[in-house]
Amino acid sequence: MKKSYSKYSAKDDLLWLILRPWIFIPRVLYILLTFIFLFLRILSQGNSKNKNVQKNLSKYLFDVITDLGPCFIKLGQALSTRPDLVRQDWLTELTNLQDNLPAFDHKIALKIIEDELGSPANELFQEFPDSPIASASLGQVYKAKINDSYLAVKVQRPNLYFLIRRDIVILRFLGTFLSPILPLNIGVGIGEIIDEFGKALFDEIDYQKEAENALKFANLFKENPNIFIPKLEQQFSSKRIITTSWIDGVKLKDRALLEENNLIPASFIKTCVISGLQQLFEFGYFHADPHPGNMFALKGGNADCGNLAYVDFGMMDNISNSDRLTLIKAIVHIINEEYFLLAEDFQKLGFLTKEQDLNQLVEPLKEVLGGSLSAEVGNFNLKNVTDKFSKLMYSYPFRVPSRFALIIRAVVSQEGLALRLDPEFKILKIAYPYIAKKLLTDNSEEILEILLEVVFDKKGQIQIEKVESLLNILFKDSENINSDLIPVANAGLKLFVSKKGSEVRKNLLLSLIKDEKLEFTDAKKLFSLIRDTFSPLNIAKSAVQNFISTV
Repeated sequence: MKKSYSKYSAKDDLLWLILRPWIFIPRVLYILLTFIFLFLRILSQGNSKNKNVQKNLSKYLFDVITDLGPCFIKLGQALSTRPDLVRQDWLTELTNLQDNLPAFDHKIALKIIEDELGSPANELFQEFPDSPIASASLGQVYKAKINDSYLAVKVQRPNLYFLIRRDIVILRFLGTFLSPILPLNIGVGIGEIIDEFGKALFDEIDYQKEAENALKFANLFKENPNIFIPKLEQQFSSKRIITTSWIDGVKLKDRALLEENNLIPASFIKTCVISGLQQLFEFGYFHADPHPGNMFALKGGNADCGNLAYVDFGMMDNISNSDRLTLIKAIVHIINEEYFLLAEDFQKLGFLTKEQDLNQLVEPLKEVLGGSLSAEVGNFNLKNVTDKFSKLMYSYPFRVPSRFALIIRAVVSQEGLALRLDPEFKILKIAYPYIAKKLLTDNSEEILEILLEVVFDKKGQIQIEKVESLLNILFKDSENINSDLIPVANAGLKLFVSKKGSEVRKNLLLSLIKDEKLEFTDAKKLFSLIRDTFSPLNIAKSAVQNFISTV
């Protein structure tokens, strides 16, 4: 009978472990002593300039995390994507946590395959290797062959449910107990964050759930030629086995590896970040574990957008439609430097209480985020913002809603991956043009409402400077200035003459009336701005650029 896993429950799982003190107490003591020894070693050797000392220390860090098991390996994987947080010699070792962990016994893997799929591996597959090609935190992958095609067969580690259930309970217990003395101020109980992590891990060890996630994710990107999702082989998949088509690509581990294979790192960064933005702001469903071991660069594509393959769909999450639209508004308010409205966005998202006086936050937010569109955009990354916000949280009652735990993890991991490929990468150079284009081309009711807030003020007057800012972001700050001109022009024209555009037309007419007189000054400015942006010469350049990119 195949094992059925229950869902994560903080109370039930805590009770389960407390009733087993012979498991609970020794494990807590072991984890505490392990971290005390690690802390002391880092304290004594962390600043050493001796390369051998640092090499041994990084190996020790890897061994400690590996020894502690799957939950801690998952946390270590998150660190392995942050070159701005972890020194390079340690980072190299931590990268092995993604897919180069010690494998479990091959005979056990064969037994799991037979138990789950009903027949031995050598009967199910044309060829099945004697050892895995990769070994990760929750399972190991074999490169099998059937009908002259290669498949990736992922076999789950034994006893995984027990190990994760035990350690999540202990992590939550230690996190809650130690949080008052830890140098953290996230404004919410650390237990809530660990609960989100626990729920995601419990879902991740259910490979049938992962199979459903893979199918859903593939459907969302079916029209995107730059994103590839391996095909699920359902007849060779179960609760603890998942089999997909084999991906023949290069892992996004470092720049040199891509260049050795004649691949352009910048093209994959753009595809990676844009696909991540689509997941958050269009689909509301995202890959919450985008580390380099789960993403492959494929041949094809072009210098602007490379072909990218996602694998491992165990850790996925949703963002509500309300949160998604509020986040888009928040980015628009950052673009327009409207910090009171930005504070309102934070309040709607739950980062601030309803009782908070938002006027008090205008200047602090300006200090943290001001100038992100000016010269400071060259120094802007999520780490800088996080550092500044951590200071802000000590003075103001910001809190991190637990539902944002995986969103923050995914975005920070993705930026970290991009920084590995390009240390000069700035996420806003891609994110801002993406949001600008979405506002100008997405004619959904919700996005149209946000666009109207940008174009017209509360009195119905045209906000020329904000329209100009939006167009500048898309056509002057992006790397491919002309490529979006025709799509934006077409979308704008369709909107203006459509039924949905009635609100735009009405507001435009109302903006011509000031003090009961017709006033054409703003309309002329708007017309001049549109005329200059969408001039015949620029449209021609756009057509040529789009043609070249498709050849």
